[in-house]
Amino acid sequence: MYTPNDEMAEEISKAAEIAGEKFWRMPLEESYWESMKSGIADMVNTGGRAGGSITAALFLKQYVDENVQWLHIDMAGPVWSEKKRGATGFAVSTLVEWVLENSS
Repeated sequence: MYTPNDEMAEEISKAAEIAGEKFWRMPLEESYWESMKSGIADMVNTGGRAGGSITAALFLKQYVDENVQWLHIDMAGPVWSEKKRGATGFAVSTLVEWVLENSS
């Protein structure tokens, strides 16, 4: 997971533990911006193959107000099972747990 917010990272980590899913925080490494430069626009919406999840998070960071808590979960890999030939539902239980914990 990628987020600039320590509190949100902790909340999602706790929800993941309760849900029995594995999450860990990844760094928002600014050096990946180099692969997102564009000669036509302010930036491209995808970086190179290397660092695809981090460039997606850095892209989001540009558009979310700094006062808004946000999180990027890269679930492209674990969301699909070739063995089962179907979707795994990865992250759904964690997100439901987080919503239940944060709803009034």
